[in-house]
Amino acid sequence: MDVKRVKDYLYWLYYQYQLVTCSYVLEPWEQSMFHTITVTVLAMVAYTAYVFVPIHVRLALQFFAQIFGPQPESAV
Repeated sequence: MDVKRVKDYLYWLYYQYQLVTCSYVLEPWEQSMFHTITVTVLAMVAYTAYVFVPIHVRLALQFFAQIFGPQPESAV
């Protein structure tokens, strides 16, 4: 891979992030606070999804397995 192309692509992604969030109009100290809060919130969302989503999926599967449990075979 070309390092310059990767660097340019990452810069472009960061520029798009700044445009979408309008953080380019903030003062430098406001930008750092905004980025810190954004990264913290995203990290908490990722951690919560990693910890709790599998538990809820397992419980949902158990619930539906109880409702639609093994069907009795028809007597032929």
